[in-house]
Amino acid sequence: MSIPRIYDAWMPYPLLDSSAYEAEIDDPAQLRAHRLTRLALAYRIFGALRWGSLGDGHISARDPERLDHFWMARYGVPFHLVTVDDLVLIGPDGGVVEGTGTINQAAYNIHWPIHEARPDIVSAAHTHTPYGTPFCALVEPLRPITQESCAFYEDHEIFDDEEVDIVSSDGGKRIGAALGDAKAILLRNHGLLTVGATIDETVGFFVMLERAAEAHMKAPNGKPIGADAAAQAYRVVGTPQAGWHSFQWLLRTYIPDPSVVG
Repeated sequence: MSIPRIYDAWMPYPLLDSSAYEAEIDDPAQLRAHRLTRLALAYRIFGALRWGSLGDGHISARDPERLDHFWMARYGVPFHLVTVDDLVLIGPDGGVVEGTGTINQAAYNIHWPIHEARPDIVSAAHTHTPYGTPFCALVEPLRPITQESCAFYEDHEIFDDEEVDIVSSDGGKRIGAALGDAKAILLRNHGLLTVGATIDETVGFFVMLERAAEAHMKAPNGKPIGADAAAQAYRVVGTPQAGWHSFQWLLRTYIPDPSVVG
């Protein structure tokens, strides 16, 4: 993914130096280190937003060489304290290949099938949020009633299934099938899930999706804009660059010192 250099106007803010641009990293070891750092920061953002305090959620990042393996935080670490050392590599069978600790089995059941179904993505994010989970209980698609909602205009799906505790990878496969090629899915009675070609994009859009859900819960009768206006807004706020952009603002706001993740 190419990031428009207009963002260089923010230099020399330390989170926006060349290390922020995954597409510019050619060496697999450096790319892995980059992804692990961004993944730990992503968990910290969730923690700053007070999400995942019951262990309910997970963010994954595909390994750049072992493409059927992915990284996530080991189970039991509060999101606001996650460091690179807390990340573990999960193999195709759900076992921990690198790192120390265990993971929430549901995390494997959800993430592995999605990564398998979507070779174009690097990351997936899911947790139970104050507005996303109740909105998903309505089993309704987003309507273009806010700018954030337009980021998902004709680019999200619904997983209409009663399995809210994903007890096997079969459930994850059904989620992957329902997701298709969209960047977001509303899991019935469960919560939000986003995917992306970078961790930054995935998490930036997850936060936008929660804001869209909040607007729907607070303004259930909100008047949507028309299809043409929604499509035009999507071309601005629904691009991968827009998700990446949002992540940079989240970092600037919540994680002033990125070195805390190690």
